[in-house]
Amino acid sequence: MKRKNFDKIVTAVGFGLSVFLFVAAGLLNWGATFASDSVKSQLDNQNISFPAAEAMPDATKKQLAKWAEAKVTTGEMAKDYSDLYIWEHMKASSIATVGKPATYSEVSGMYMGLVRGGSTDTAQIAKLGDLRQTLFMGNTLRGMLLEAYAFGTMGVIAGYGAIAALVGGLVMLLLSFAGLLHIRRTPDSATI
Repeated sequence: MKRKNFDKIVTAVGFGLSVFLFVAAGLLNWGATFASDSVKSQLDNQNISFPAAEAMPDATKKQLAKWAEAKVTTGEMAKDYSDLYIWEHMKASSIATVGKPATYSEVSGMYMGLVRGGSTDTAQIAKLGDLRQTLFMGNTLRGMLLEAYAFGTMGVIAGYGAIAALVGGLVMLLLSFAGLLHIRRTPDSATI
């Protein structure tokens, strides 16, 4: 095979790869922007804000201080609100009622055991019922916030992917132009 023909094929593939990477960069950037805008608009609609620093749970006050009185608008903020604010309140509620951190399923099991077991301790049934409802709502809100975090994280990854694809496309474009210059300098008689 003549060297010039081989160089033409490789250069054409390089240009094709450049186009592919530029298209990928555009699509990844669109995905990153969409994810970021969606997370922000959805969290804005929920109107969730961190309390003042002094009202934050003692166990997580240091980690949450950076968000004091800020509105939750990013995936990272949603994760911190879920894991460091709501979760601490859920644990505190269960400790106050059953003496230990407990999950929704554990409390629901205790509640159903009393109700189905025919217990006459209406005060304990009411406490467990209230805690069960609190933990259910807390888990639901945490799930929605953690979904916003996951979606936001995928957007950030797509943004990094867009940058990598753009840089790769530029490098391939430069290498393809270098290939064109190499074709002009290669003698017609050269073979592979």
